[in-house]
Order: sequence, then structure tokens, then C-alpha cells
Amino acid sequence: MRGPVVVLGDTLLDRDVEGVVNRLCPDSPVPVLDETAATDRPGGAGLAAVFAAAQGAEVVLVTALADDAGGARLSALLTAAGVQVYPLALSGATPEKIRLRARGRVLLRHDRGGTSGEPGQPSDEVLRVIAAASAVLVSDYGRGVARQPALRDALAATRAPVVWDPHPRGPAAVPGVHLATPNESEVRELVPALPGASRLATASRGAQGLRRRWRAGAVAVTLGGDGALLCHAGSTPLVVPTPGSAEGDTCGAGDRFAAAASLALAQGALVSEAVQVAVAEASAYVAGGGVATALPPSGPAVRAGSTSGPRVLQPGPRGGAVADRVGVAAVATLLNEVRAGGGTVVATGGCFDLLHAGHVATLEAARQLGDCLIVCLNSDASVTGLKGPDRPVQSEADRSRLLAALSCVDAVLIFDEPTPDAALSWIRPDVWVKGGDYATGGGDATAALPEAQVVRRWGGNTVVVPYLDGRSTTDLIVRTLAERTR
Repeated sequence: MRGPVVVLGDTLLDRDVEGVVNRLCPDSPVPVLDETAATDRPGGAGLAAVFAAAQGAEVVLVTALADDAGGARLSALLTAAGVQVYPLALSGATPEKIRLRARGRVLLRHDRGGTSGEPGQPSDEVLRVIAAASAVLVSDYGRGVARQPALRDALAATRAPVVWDPHPRGPAAVPGVHLATPNESEVRELVPALPGASRLATASRGAQGLRRRWRAGAVAVTLGGDGALLCHAGSTPLVVPTPGSAEGDTCGAGDRFAAAASLALAQGALVSEAVQVAVAEASAYVAGGGVATALPPSGPAVRAGSTSGPRVLQPGPRGGAVADRVGVAAVATLLNEVRAGGGTVVATGGCFDLLHAGHVATLEAARQLGDCLIVCLNSDASVTGLKGPDRPVQSEADRSRLLAALSCVDAVLIFDEPTPDAALSWIRPDVWVKGGDYATGGGDATAALPEAQVVRRWGGNTVVVPYLDGRSTTDLIVRTLAERTR
């Protein structure tokens, strides 16, 4: 493949709440679910991107993320799965789908997040990555990303094969896509069926109608456990049956089908070959247990109320301005306020284990570059992984409180990963700042910063600010231990 596989579309936060039902509600004849565990995962385009990344492909996800806890959680999950997130701004809340389950069966689905928000403009970096793709999968969930004019122009111009997984509430595919992959119900909504027509006749008529309407190279209608029907330039459709029984949880099967077809096209397969690969992959996915067993490990299942990745910290007793500046909720509120006023968001990051004058100089210089400063702080586990078992000296609770107490710091976000990539993809700072100790050896001062490439995804800038010589947390610790041993 000459470039990454790009997945473009709406990402949702999916949550499976598992529990047991042993009684009925006393005030209504409905079952009571006693929750035992909950598992979060990316849904929509995010799930398709995770599936593609799990196959070893380089995967870029162009999606819209909201400035809320759901957006932060999605960014962490996607980054942990090896997906490069190129985020667009999203007004409103993160869409969530919550499935209440008992003994492997779905009792109820609870959706929240309200009406679709308006996705922001893509950066030049986003348009470049679409142009350089080996294949593009548009995973449309009807919430606006596939409707964005600049993205549609980029999709129409790319030379890569484009797979379009449509949604009845979404826009028409851009002209010239290689393959569209609606399911049966979507085809019936988009192309009304003739009375009394058979299932295959309805699927074939709908596929041919969509192919002409969208000027698509081919349309594959997925038929659930019966495989898929492919219509292309010829008058006779190709029916691709499933290789075996495919009974089980079908949640995500369409995303698995579209992702597999996209990967096959990226590797040079014919459309008919790609559809055969996709049917086999989707069938094996359902037969193997569906989404519960197919996703790569991204941390343990979370219990009710818990989070991972960028998270809310409760540093001792709540209350007061300092505590209110720490965590996802504080950062989300700040981002909404600053961006509503057209302000510039600045962020920096680090361990800040022993806060010293060098840190303060960097933070003060960073704050002068915009209208707010967010500090991305390595958690205790992250610091230990980077620095060794004797670090940190101070807990994340103490470190975050000290930072939040500084007048130049507006909010603190703690992250668990070795790098702040997930936190940055959610915050989308206009400016990312590091201290001048990175700018050694001449040349481009930002070239050695691993975060610089991430920040470019949404058009942000990376800068280095002067750093006070002779100030180092490690040196402070060494000198302190030396004094103790004298």
C-alpha cells in the first residue's frame, strides 16, 4: 500500500452495560438490570478504523470530536488501538449508544447526545492525507461528517479507491466511488421496492438504482447471514454466500465488512475479490462472538462511573478554584468558553514531578501565547513507566493541585498513556508548547518533538519557549539524595 487507509465519518461512543436480571421493578412491570460491568468502545467510523488497524494497516481516522468527556474517552480508545486521529471540531455533545445486556442478550438500547452537531473545517493536513491514501472508507452514520463540503471535494479528487458505507439520513455518495456497501434495510429506504418482488430482486434493483444515481463503480448489498449481492457494470449480479453459519451478535458486522473490503482494495484486489474477502471476514466476526471478542485489548472493562485515558481527578476534598481546574469536565468547560469567544487554546505537558523555577518559566511563557493554558500531566503510572519505579516523587493529586494553583495555568488534564497523543487529539490546541531544553543541537527546534506531527493534524502549531538553564527535576533529586548521604 502506498499510503494509509483513511476512514472518514461519524464516530460514536458505544457502551455495553452487562448485568443480571433477578426481579421486576416494583412500580412498573419491567425487569431491573443490576449492573456488573461496562465496556466502552469506539462506534461508527471509529469502530471501522479499529477493525482496519487490528489487521496491521496504517489507519487514519478523520472524524469530529466534541469538547466533552465522551470525546476525551473516544480519543483515548482510538489512540490505544493504533488509530491516528485527525479530529475536526464538533459542536454539541458526543453521540453515545448504550446497550443494556443480560446473558448475552440486548434488553434495551439507550441513545444520547442529541441532534447532530456541525463538524468543523478540515485542516490542510487532513486534505493531504486523503490525497495520499491507499484507500478511503466513508463510514457515514448520518451525523454530518460525510456532508462537509471540503471533505467531499477531497474525496471526489482522490485517486484512491473509495468505499462508501451509506446511511439513510446521510448524503449521497460522491460521484465515482468504487464500491458502496448498504445493507438491505438501507437499500429499501433509498430505493423503494416493487410490490411482491423477491428479496434478491429487491436487492438487485436497489443496488442498480443506487449505482446509477451515485455513478458508483459497484454496489454491494449486505444480506446478513446470507452474504452479499454485488452489482457492477454487467447486468447480472454476483451473489457471494457466507462460508458457513453466521449466527450471533451482529453489532458492527457492517463496519467489519466495509473495513475488510477497503483493505482488500488498498492491496490491489478487484471489487469482486474485495467483496468475497469482506463476506468471509464479516461472517467469521459474527460467528466468533462479534464485537465483544473481536476488538484488540484496549485496557480492562470499566466499571460504572470509572474512566481511563484522559480523566477526571479528584485531588482530595473537592471545592475551591484549584480543584475545579483539574479534570476532563474542567477542560471541556474551558475549551467551550475560549472557543466560543474566538480565543486561542495553548497546551503544554510533562511530568512536573518537582515543580521548580524552570517549569514556572515555561508555563508563564506558554500562557502568553494565547487565551488559556492547559497542562497535560502524566499520571503516576505514566511517570513510573517513563522514569522508573522510584518516580514520581509526588503523587498526581499533589502535582495537579500545585499546577492548578499557578495563575498562568487555567486547567490540568491527567493522562495515563506514555505520550499525550490522545489528550491532544481531543483538546486540539492551537499551540503546543515545550521548554527550550528540547532545542539542543541546532536545526529545527520542533523537529525532535514527537507531538509536533500530531498537532499538525488539525492545523495547530508547535513552538519551543526559553528554558532556565540548570533546572532539572532529576538533578534536584540527585542533589537532595547527595545531601542526605553526607
